[in-house]
Amino acid sequence: SLWIDCFKKKKKKMKRLKFLLKLALIGQSLFGQEVYTNLRKQGHKVVGVFTVPDKDGKADPLAVVAEKDGTPVFKFPRWRVKGKPIPEVVEAYKAVGAELNVMPFCSQFIPMNVIDFPKHGSIIYHPSILPRHRGASAINWTLIEGDKKAGFSIFWADDGLDTGPILLQQECPVEPNDTVDTLYNRFLFPEGIKAMVEAVQLIADGKAPKIPQSEEGASYEGIQKKSNAKVNMAQPAEVIHNWIRGHDKVPGAWVVIDGKPVTLYSSSMLSGSVPAGQPVEVEGASQPGLIAKSGLILFGSDGKALQVKNLQFEDRNMIPASKYFSSDEDASLDLTDDEKEMAEKIRAIWKGILSNVPVIDDTTDFFKSGAASMDVVRLVEEVKQKCGGVQLQNEDVYMATTFQSFIQMFVRRLRGEDQEEELLIDYVTKDVNNMTVKMPHQCFINGNFEDAEDGKTYNTVNPTDGSVICKVSYASVADVDRAVSAAKEAFDNGPWGKMNPRDRGQLLYRLADLMEEHQEELATIETLDSGAVYTLALKTHVGMSIQTFRYFAGWCDKIQGSTIPINQVTPLTALKFAELTVKAGIPKGVINIVPGSGGLVGQRMSDHPDIRKLGFTGSTPIGKQIMKSCAVSNLKKVSLELGGKSPLIIFSDCDMDKAVRMGMSSVYFNKGENCIAAGRLFVEESIHDEYIRRVVEEIKKMKIGDPLDRSTDHGPQNHKAHLDKLVEYCELGVKEGATLVYGGRQVDRQGFFMEPTVFTDVEDHMFIAKEESFGPVMVVSKFKDGDVDGVLSRANNTEFGLASGVFTRDINKAMYVSERLEAGTVFVNTYNKTDVAAPFGGFKQSGFGKDLGEEALHEYLRTKAVTVEY
Repeated sequence: SLWIDCFKKKKKKMKRLKFLLKLALIGQSLFGQEVYTNLRKQGHKVVGVFTVPDKDGKADPLAVVAEKDGTPVFKFPRWRVKGKPIPEVVEAYKAVGAELNVMPFCSQFIPMNVIDFPKHGSIIYHPSILPRHRGASAINWTLIEGDKKAGFSIFWADDGLDTGPILLQQECPVEPNDTVDTLYNRFLFPEGIKAMVEAVQLIADGKAPKIPQSEEGASYEGIQKKSNAKVNMAQPAEVIHNWIRGHDKVPGAWVVIDGKPVTLYSSSMLSGSVPAGQPVEVEGASQPGLIAKSGLILFGSDGKALQVKNLQFEDRNMIPASKYFSSDEDASLDLTDDEKEMAEKIRAIWKGILSNVPVIDDTTDFFKSGAASMDVVRLVEEVKQKCGGVQLQNEDVYMATTFQSFIQMFVRRLRGEDQEEELLIDYVTKDVNNMTVKMPHQCFINGNFEDAEDGKTYNTVNPTDGSVICKVSYASVADVDRAVSAAKEAFDNGPWGKMNPRDRGQLLYRLADLMEEHQEELATIETLDSGAVYTLALKTHVGMSIQTFRYFAGWCDKIQGSTIPINQVTPLTALKFAELTVKAGIPKGVINIVPGSGGLVGQRMSDHPDIRKLGFTGSTPIGKQIMKSCAVSNLKKVSLELGGKSPLIIFSDCDMDKAVRMGMSSVYFNKGENCIAAGRLFVEESIHDEYIRRVVEEIKKMKIGDPLDRSTDHGPQNHKAHLDKLVEYCELGVKEGATLVYGGRQVDRQGFFMEPTVFTDVEDHMFIAKEESFGPVMVVSKFKDGDVDGVLSRANNTEFGLASGVFTRDINKAMYVSERLEAGTVFVNTYNKTDVAAPFGGFKQSGFGKDLGEEALHEYLRTKAVTVEY
């Protein structure tokens, strides 16, 4: 009986064992990187990575991660010359001794003596359900032909292009408005990675099938040439829509509008009635198109309609389709006699300002002709005075810099046609805290609230009771790319970069005023979303943010920069803030908010070549990874505010009442979720016991409960996973031998509440003495009376250096200690007392760079030296 039981257990254990392989990974891109990483996690040995050479000094993502792991990496520019394998390349490949070639994404042509060399041959990923579509453009043809399902295949490589036996396939439905990007981000990328790993394990276990492909299917038509991508408008609307989205983004489907080739992007079928719009001639269409507020409306031969969001012209300039007329300088308005008279008055105003320009014609550019910021003010005022009291804004001049575009803008303003489009917001509303709060929940990109491109969302939870507040858009890599593109356009070509610094300052002052006007609503949202006590959110989280914007607004006309650092704390508060930026008049694209995971969204921001400065607040390990990515991507500037284990030294000659009160605040402020929280207190031996007794007495008086209740002292932790980690942290402290004086457990009530906790007898080697809790845990150690240098040595014996503090009535001792504490901030006889004008940032592994004060400006500026010789 015992022998049989042991045999069964051993048999079960053997079933759990995985057979592992030695792999060669041949490919590139983020897809290849993820496949590589996940195969290694499964225990397979990657004996070699074969990828493309570095481009502009930047390695492919697959090469980056493999080199970091110490995996042999080969970067062959080619495997063949004139159709024949290069012997030294093939020999280098064979030398790694792979049992299977895994080809997740490969743009190079690999010789068959490499494909067939390993024991198990080679497997390849293909973005279609073979054999429905074959060739490099398979995913495009899935959309062009209106397939109702898409998917991918993993097949065994043979001497055909993609005709080898099928190993496994997966499929997904095609949504009516899917594009190549949305299919890739929603299904082909994440599920394809998992399937590649599954396929390798099936081979390792000897269970991989080889299902022959049929001869049917095979759409090999290429769509890479622009000349092949012209839209045939003599077709039903859905067929036209499929053609456009199948070519989005490369090479782009195009039509001829008003005699000019125009490329179409972001197509969708029009549901509901056709909106009002201005007609445009579309070559080959059954009826003219319409430029409406929602975009370009096109009609198929069946009378049904579709709409296109963006247009691109031959000069590569891309605009929202709704702005076709206002952005096309040749599409001039027919002016009435009175409007022509106004135009001549404006021409005279321009001539008076631009006295160096012989003739003001339609192409005259206000700024290229030498106008300065004061000239903008003069132009606005003179137009108001001489042209019927029409009130323009300074930013209107920056948006319409040529004379013709300025007249177009002026006339539309005069007619009332140029009103700013109403911002469409899909609010989530809640009646709470004696008010109705209205919370945006979508990504904020280029001045608009919109769903994530792949439609994904995640729940944001109220930590007070664990209930779901709402679903927030979960941004993808594609959303990050769109946000960066919008920001780059806003700074390079939009009004923000051209704007007078003083005007930028006025916009930030206006934004601060709006934040103050909505201060109670912002604080309520912050309390719901993060669990911060309402009065704290009102005064600090929101109140200090308002002060910060006013502080930096005052700097705008004293520097030549164009960006101002901002703090975003939780997704809902940040998205409400985005709404206020629109009301303040901040131009589109200057501020973009993409809620999502750090691993996806944050990593893409670190890798993005168009981002030149990145600021990060978070853990030290993630900060290190960000630094690596920023270096590899484009050597972008980075500032980091990372982990902390801030020491607070309390001497026996302190003001005991103040030391107790402020010492508790140093730990329990915002339920310990505070980057500069005192992670460890050192209390002089002669007052240690009294200090602990008084702290515990005060803790017992604290009210734990609803953070919206004005009398609450202690709210819930931000989320459940963090609460669980805090409980584990305390359990480890007890296990190591520290004395748990108070707390250490979850509060016995609904929600994510942690008891305020006190540990004493904490020795320097203990985990809780070295690691940050980021929660309401007071960690206390004694030090001998009078041992100033000894306690300094212990306080500095940490890899962190964000903040620190000292309590003593002896000013000389205070100065001696503060000079020697290795931290970016030192509080003397106080704690948590920060100011927007004071620089804030850490030393050592707590990061570098400053978030506040004048020093913060330099994080976002570049110094340029220009030497001129006459």
